[in-house]
Amino acid sequence: MLVLDRRGKPLMPTTPRRARQLLRSGRARVHRVQPFVLRIVDRRVEDSETEPLVLGIDPGFRHTGVALAREQEVPDPRSGRATTIRHGLFLLRVDHRGAVIRDRLSARSALRRGRRSRKLRYRAPRFDNRARAAGWLAPSIRHRAETTVTWARRLAAWAPVTRIDLEVPRFDARALHRADAAVGDRGQGTLHGTEVREYVLERDGRTCVYCGASGLGAASVPLTLDHVRARAHGGPDAPANLVAACVPCNRDKGDREVEEYLARRPAVLARVRRSLASVVQQDLSVSVSRSALCRALQSVGPEVRTHSGGRTKWNRSRAGLPWDHVTDALCVGRVDAIASLPALQHVAVSMGRGSYSRTRMDRYGFPRLRLTRRKMHHGLITGDLVRAVVPSGRRAGTHVGRVAVRASGSCNITTARSTVQHIGHRHITVLQRGDGYRHLRAPVALAA
Repeated sequence: MLVLDRRGKPLMPTTPRRARQLLRSGRARVHRVQPFVLRIVDRRVEDSETEPLVLGIDPGFRHTGVALAREQEVPDPRSGRATTIRHGLFLLRVDHRGAVIRDRLSARSALRRGRRSRKLRYRAPRFDNRARAAGWLAPSIRHRAETTVTWARRLAAWAPVTRIDLEVPRFDARALHRADAAVGDRGQGTLHGTEVREYVLERDGRTCVYCGASGLGAASVPLTLDHVRARAHGGPDAPANLVAACVPCNRDKGDREVEEYLARRPAVLARVRRSLASVVQQDLSVSVSRSALCRALQSVGPEVRTHSGGRTKWNRSRAGLPWDHVTDALCVGRVDAIASLPALQHVAVSMGRGSYSRTRMDRYGFPRLRLTRRKMHHGLITGDLVRAVVPSGRRAGTHVGRVAVRASGSCNITTARSTVQHIGHRHITVLQRGDGYRHLRAPVALAA
């Protein structure tokens, strides 16, 4: 549990048991419900002892892991050097909505294009000679960086964070996906073939995409790179045209097209195509957003250090933890051991704060209904965390969750289990104003 002093300054986090004792004794009050933050009413930070905390961040395409931890330096009696032991205090997973933003922008563009092409007296497009400012990012990519920085600022305000450990990509995806990046060590492009080879093998999980043979373990087989479109037919040496393959499958395919080679295995062909298309997009998006995130985190306050993803994986393997965004965030940086971590992680699902559009459109792009000018109705805004106490009827009981409001006063409440519809606003009490996220709790996998 995160704790603040009487003036809102961060103190050391505490346990749920200690938090309940402070609330029962009247020494603390609830500062925030989700995530839960206490404020002690009789303590100042000057009269308390705090330890420096580390904020680990593992950015991703759909999810970003954030971990708040305390580090302990213990001397090793054998080697004499200091061993860094990390204690996990708070784990957070941020679910991004970059795909939703991209799809909505594409749909809006298609609807506008359709209205113009059908000559419906729709306005002409703006002039198209506008130059993009330096550092411009696509809205879906900018969203990932901004939401991560937002949570870094919040946690830095709720806990005594003195350092931020950020995982950076092991490979330069933007340079790797250029068509002139060579597979052989011939000096072409910006990267050598060894880095391209390692990148493709790591991307495909060191497994043959055709037969599933693994390049890891005792029964491993040698893996090589195979051109999806053969070089004899003009296929480039870019990672978008390369897959990991065992030597027998590589020789069996030869210079045939992948459609011909996998004609009798359509499921494998569909998986290869789908994997290549999605991986290229995700790698480029994550690479660009991580660079922007690294620059934006400099303004949060604590020192920012960058670490490679390979070191994170090594730390996690030594600690015996399974792969997860929050466990990766806990293992970012120089870590020798993980002593403890919470059993539950906080999940913040990005939901947005509403739409500027005043209408809803049908499938053809024509308005079908109009929206009100204001977002607040009967003291409620969609996204607020509320408690509804319904005394009687089919929906009798207490419901706590995220509310969706209507101008009529009939609301829907999305709880952790289901959505309860048509609850009157008179039964609803606001617990916390909406912040653009839906908050959940999920267990953390502790065994690899």
